[in-house]
Parts: sequence; structure tokens; C-alpha cells
Amino acid sequence: MNAVVCSQYGSPDVLRFEEVPTPKPEAGEVQLRIRAASVNAGDWHLMRADPFFIRLMYGGLLRPKHRILGSDVAGEVTAVGSGVTDFSPGDKVFGDLSESGFGAFAEYVCAPEQTLLPMPTSATYEEAAALPVAALAAFQGLHETGGIQPGYRVLINGASGGVGTFAVQIARHFGADVTGVCSTRNVELVRSLGAHHVVDYTQEDVTQGAERYDLILDAAAFQSPLAFRPLLAPNGTYLLVGGSTARLFQTMFLGPWMQRQGVQMKVLVSKPNRGHLQTLKGLVESGTIAAAIDRCYALREVPDAIRHLEERRTRGKVVIKVQ
Repeated sequence: MNAVVCSQYGSPDVLRFEEVPTPKPEAGEVQLRIRAASVNAGDWHLMRADPFFIRLMYGGLLRPKHRILGSDVAGEVTAVGSGVTDFSPGDKVFGDLSESGFGAFAEYVCAPEQTLLPMPTSATYEEAAALPVAALAAFQGLHETGGIQPGYRVLINGASGGVGTFAVQIARHFGADVTGVCSTRNVELVRSLGAHHVVDYTQEDVTQGAERYDLILDAAAFQSPLAFRPLLAPNGTYLLVGGSTARLFQTMFLGPWMQRQGVQMKVLVSKPNRGHLQTLKGLVESGTIAAAIDRCYALREVPDAIRHLEERRTRGKVVIKVQ
């Protein structure tokens, strides 16, 4: 099979389109013919080993342990290992491979059956592959960590990105009053996703506004979390999603101090969760949320897709179509 292989840490230039052995399913696994994948910030963090502790978390101190990257996947079951009961060859499935060895940037992958779900009935392969990592981050950030409630005033910074586009729709679903922050070219996109208010950061600095928010989800992370402190209502929560290592440690350091001031500052730790993904699948099937897809790339173009993501100017998700 063909795959995009990462044999050393570095820029997208280290990625190679190569022929590698096709994996065979072991007990409890399914073999999946991949039809689509999507690119996430985690892919370039793993590719670059940035921050450095990624080498310790995922193995591979000197070179990558996981040579084929990619977490989000959608495709068709082609074979099953012994003990598999949920799926049969021909089933259309999707899921998150980040805790089962990655491997979505390839023509085939084997994964434990519990990491996969039947695809949403209304979704294409590309739409299904865009869902798991970004939508789970938005859902877990707003609902699990942020404790969103009907009537909450929610600010989503980076509302036009992969996580942000899902966050706008999910916050609206929970009955929040949603404000999205984005650039001029993305104002109409964010408004179409359900934001009640849209702030164009090229024209207005949201941190200088008078509005107060119960929950701020920062999926852009360009500014210090301290810049958002004046925007928090009493008992409000600032939640960092992604960003640089410096921003991550700054938010973690500020957390205990801010708690004494009656507000929360947290870093989102999002993890695969089959129950949460099942909930999101239902929201897709009901038409409550939908993937906003920025661009589609071919499998051999994964390096270009990652370069595009690293520019941090995407409009929704960057998808890989595997022919």
C-alpha cells in the first residue's frame, strides 16, 4: 500500500510518499480501507517533536516511533480479526486513531474496533473524517471542562478554524449566546454557523470590549490569557485549546492564582471518547452540526496540507482524500 512516512523529526519536507506493507488485523482489530483523513495540529506537533516532551509521551526519543501520522479516519472495513463483533467487511466507519498508533495517512490501517463507529448516515467520507479530533475538542471543552449551560455568554476565539467552527455550532446547540472572533474573510462563515455576534479582529480588539463572558474558548492562542481576564464574568472560565508551549505553561501557571480571584483558567486535555463521538454523530445526523471543510488534498500531498495548516489561516478542516 501507499503511505506518507515520517522517518525523522522535522518540517513537512521530511515526509515521504512510499510503498509499505499492508497491515493485517490482529484479534479485536479491523482492517480499514481509508477513504479520507484529516489534518490536525497534533500531526505537525508529532512530526516536529514540538514541544520536546512529545518524544517522551509517544516514544521515539531520536526518531518517530509512529512512522505514519494521522488520527482522523473514515473508510470501509475490508477484514476483521478474531473476536470482532461490531463490524463486518463493507461497513462504513470513522474514528480517532490517536490512542491506537495513528496511521491515517495511508491507504489501509488496522485499528481496535472500539476506536471506530458507523459513519453518520448523512455524511460523506470527507465530512466524517473531519469530525473526530476537532469536534471532540470543541465538545469536551465546552461541555465537559467548561460546563456550558443555556444562556451562557460564550466567546470563541479562532471561530473559523477546525475546532472553532465546531465550537460555534455546539455552543449554539447548548443554548448559549455565542460570539465568534475571526478575520474579515471569515465573518460570513462564522455567522452562517450560528454565531449570534461576530467580531472581526482586524477591525476590533475583542479584549478591549465591555462585554463579559461566562466561558471563553481560545482556539487561536495568539494573545496571553491575561488579555482575556477582564472579559470574564464572575465565576467565568477561560479555556485554552492548543497554542504554543509557552501559552500552555502560562495558562497552567496562572490557573491557581486566577481561581483565588473567582475565575478559572484551564488548558483543555481532549481525549478520544466513544460515547462523546456517538453524541456528535447524532448531532451530525440531526443536522445540528456539520463539518466546514477548507481544502481537500490527495494522499501524496499531505506535506502541503500540513504546511497549509501551520499557516493558521484555515477555514474549518483540512481533509485528505485517499483514492
